[in-house]
Amino acid sequence: MSASDGRSPLTPEMKSPMPLLSRRHTSGENEIRNLASISSSLLPAFGTVMGEGSVNLKRFVIAPYDRRYRWWRTFLVVLVVYSAWSSPFELAFRKTSTGALLPVDLVVDAFFAIDIVLTFFVAYLDKSTYLLIDDHKKIAMRYITHLWFPMDVASTLPFQTIYRIFTGKMHNGDVFGFLNLLRLWRLRRVSELFSRLEKDTRFSYFWTRYCKLISVTLFAVHIAGCFYYWLAIHYHVSDDTWIGSQVPDFEDRSIWLGYTYSMYWSLVTLTTTGYGDLHAQNTGEKVFSIFYMLFNIGLTAYLIGNMTNLIVHSSIRTFAMRDGIHQVLSYASKNRLPEGLKEQMLAHVTLKFKTAELQQEEVLQDLPKAIRSGIAQHLFRKTVDNSYLFKGVSEDFIVQLVPEMRAEYYPPKVDIVIQNEISTDLYIIVSGAVDLVTLKNGMEQFLSKLGSPDMFGEIGVIFNIPQPFTVRTKRLSQVIRISHNHFKQLVQPLTEDGKIILSNFLQHLKGLKEEVLKEMPFVTELLGETNVEAMAPTAEPQNRDESSQETKRNSMVYTPDILPVRVVLHGHHPDIEQKEENGGKLTHVPDSIKDLLALAEKKLGKRGTTILMADGSQVEDLNALRDNDHLYIF
Repeated sequence: MSASDGRSPLTPEMKSPMPLLSRRHTSGENEIRNLASISSSLLPAFGTVMGEGSVNLKRFVIAPYDRRYRWWRTFLVVLVVYSAWSSPFELAFRKTSTGALLPVDLVVDAFFAIDIVLTFFVAYLDKSTYLLIDDHKKIAMRYITHLWFPMDVASTLPFQTIYRIFTGKMHNGDVFGFLNLLRLWRLRRVSELFSRLEKDTRFSYFWTRYCKLISVTLFAVHIAGCFYYWLAIHYHVSDDTWIGSQVPDFEDRSIWLGYTYSMYWSLVTLTTTGYGDLHAQNTGEKVFSIFYMLFNIGLTAYLIGNMTNLIVHSSIRTFAMRDGIHQVLSYASKNRLPEGLKEQMLAHVTLKFKTAELQQEEVLQDLPKAIRSGIAQHLFRKTVDNSYLFKGVSEDFIVQLVPEMRAEYYPPKVDIVIQNEISTDLYIIVSGAVDLVTLKNGMEQFLSKLGSPDMFGEIGVIFNIPQPFTVRTKRLSQVIRISHNHFKQLVQPLTEDGKIILSNFLQHLKGLKEEVLKEMPFVTELLGETNVEAMAPTAEPQNRDESSQETKRNSMVYTPDILPVRVVLHGHHPDIEQKEENGGKLTHVPDSIKDLLALAEKKLGKRGTTILMADGSQVEDLNALRDNDHLYIF
């Protein structure tokens, strides 16, 4: 805590507390201790205490987050507890203020006098700039001009001892007893301590708050009992007081006997027990009792409200889970859902609450984008790198892709994707396993099993077709997903990455099991037409003409939208209804209308010269076509 040796003045960068928010590259134990020390009053709630010397201060200036200074402040809190007890006690029992407690009071006052001197050397945080101010003049002016300085001095001066030094007499009047009550100003330190502990993750918030409420209650009982006893000893007829009626000559009896009676009355009144054995005997005591009971109404409401809030807060997630399960059961009952669906709904709701700490979407949404991106990279980067679709893509693409992915948990035997539903997302398995299932002739048929880091849903997304399979979890599984729209927006500006993704995708399709390919006949037809090797990115051709010719040859399988537009071909006029096998022929749009007519002849078995849309309009520009348009060629 001693002032640092002659160091250079602070620059704004050096004085800023922002470096305190970063982790030190030290041992794990030290790092955890630093990250847990968010109780510092220097930085609001999130200050991470760094090692001494992390910020250079002027000579003889103490850093407010210095570990030794923090221990000093904690020690002073212990002395504050003594002051809070002794000040009302010495007012009620005057003998103690000039007897056994006087040396203790002088020692305690001496420690607080030292703290006043130290305060002139403690740097402070400028609330407008959040920079540490280490200028001695500014520190002194700030302390002197605030209420803290005169109140600290007034609560520290030993008035009774000063009076004895100047007069040579010991004054036993009440005036010094009331002046000693100025020491209660020190209670603000206890309030600050509890405020820091409530924000410190190393301590239970429930028990910290509970201790605070107990401390407030005990202090209220103590100070009320002391003042009630003070009223009794100042009444002109001692037998007509609340304690004199029960204990004759109580002023000559033991101090601790009187204190015990006082605490007994105060506690019985606070708890509204009211045995009636100790009660007000004169007007002054009755008035005090009235105000004390009114105060107790507010204190009791404060205690009950806080305790109720603590208990409810600790079980709010349980209530929410029970309400969620009740709503699911009610919905399933009213709509007469089958048991299988109801069990899946219950499993999902239960898992949602069990994994709430792992997902915490509401927490992540409040974080800056850079931090969210860093979290996503840490959690899912390895899984994305290992998935087949993104092997070989650029670092830029991965950095953009990972933060856009969302994590989800699924319990066992739950359908993540349903066959023939609209494709909206592609998924990567982080942990767990899923089954690919298809429905044939009303019976489910198992096709394949997938695990980490396999993907599913990408066929429907890339081909823009309904999902060809049902995907069902085998056990508890975590997946990350990205929507079709986000994926397309990321890929479109990155031409080379799009080629790599498409090449990886087609290579994967070629490696699928035969029974899986049988469920997607259009994929087999596509693979027969596509030259996968030609799609892989190659070195830049030396001749620009060669490059343009190569691009033209690959245009059948690649466009700036990564995948060519797919259309459905029909061999008749749109106004003529004809029964066609498979509802037409799905194909990719080639470069020109001439190529499209040639492709239609190959697909439909007859030559056409006219191309119409479903609404009868004639096609003159292939760029105007969109996915799944129906073209009528005749």
